Amino acid sequence: MNFEQLGLAPELLRAVAQQGYTQPTPIQQQAIPMVLEGRDLMACAQTGTGKTAGFTLPVLHRMHSRQKRRGTIHTLVLTPTRELAAQVGENLAAYGQHLPYRSLVVFGGVKIGPQIRRLRQGVEVVVATPGRLLDLAQQGALDLSRVSTLVLDEADRMLDMGFIHDIRRVIRLLPPREKRQNLLFSATFSREIRQLAAGLMNDPVSVEVAPENTTAERIEQRVHPVDKARKRELLSHMIGRGNWQQVLVFTRTKHGANRLCQQLEKDGLQSAAIHGNKSQAARTRALQGFKAGKIRVLVATDIAARGLDIEQLPHVVNYELPNVPEDYVHRIGRTGRAGREGLAISLVSADESKQLRDIERLLGAAIPSEVLEGYQPSASAQAHTEARPQRRKPAPRRGRPQGGRRGRAASGNRG
Repeated sequence: MNFEQLGLAPELLRAVAQQGYTQPTPIQQQAIPMVLEGRDLMACAQTGTGKTAGFTLPVLHRMHSRQKRRGTIHTLVLTPTRELAAQVGENLAAYGQHLPYRSLVVFGGVKIGPQIRRLRQGVEVVVATPGRLLDLAQQGALDLSRVSTLVLDEADRMLDMGFIHDIRRVIRLLPPREKRQNLLFSATFSREIRQLAAGLMNDPVSVEVAPENTTAERIEQRVHPVDKARKRELLSHMIGRGNWQQVLVFTRTKHGANRLCQQLEKDGLQSAAIHGNKSQAARTRALQGFKAGKIRVLVATDIAARGLDIEQLPHVVNYELPNVPEDYVHRIGRTGRAGREGLAISLVSADESKQLRDIERLLGAAIPSEVLEGYQPSASAQAHTEARPQRRKPAPRRGRPQGGRRGRAASGNRG
């Protein structure tokens, strides 16, 4: 199937071709026709599957075909983080470049004045984080009474971050659900997500591109048991000896991200940290430097990294395992995108045995575990891995990433 067969407007097909895409991904093949029909949609898709284009393309098509009035907000996209909002905004700009509609991205952490001025000039699509959207509504800066399409992107993350009450407040500002199209995208269809959908949607159709909670098969996953006190030493060793030029490292806390970043800098590795306490300008600079190759290691917390769109990211390291197993899936989904291969490594200390068991239970399989020579954990620390298959392997040689690649993943256009 190609994009022409989906029935999109010529202006959109032209923009898609200019982005270099020819064939829709599985989620796009399933979602776009449903959205074009005007159906409410629940879509289960991991990051990196092209889900953003799965709603931006048909939403722009429907606005264009129905000749929506300029200067009125017709489409509202809610996202959990600033980074994801910016990514959706970039997609709208790219795919809508030959259409007359204007979009605006609004989030906190930056001055509200310029956003208010842009809204007063008139826009047709707003991409927003819930808190800043409610601030703007409270100031009378926007009117959502004519919204005909509502999109909740990464709805599971919004619930995890405690946005449910803000979402309900936003919905009260919109027309009744019978008078709008509702699109919900989530990495899982949990009970909470289904409850949210029940009160939000009209007879929705559900689509899934993979079984729930599965990870991309093209990502090689590996656990390295190591004493907690030697994690930073092992991380620096792997980056240097493997000659890794771009690696995304996850910590559980903001303070931990800052501390690790400082330690890696002392090891001679250009590093930057992104988390909720960083200003938007600092987060943007760090991400741009990372994409440009000026920063070798990006240390991030889960919230800050959600929605990061890095096209060719070969390595992800869980410096600390997340407390929520689903966050592991989101973390390693930063690599192995668009059909490429990736390596996801977890440095696991003895006190993280429960988190590891929970993750493996979610995945339905044990993650291969390897003890690196010279970094063997102490006997007591290794006790939690006794029942799991172990291999002792020397640290990687310079210029070669560890291990081979295996499997295949859902294809490409990330949207």
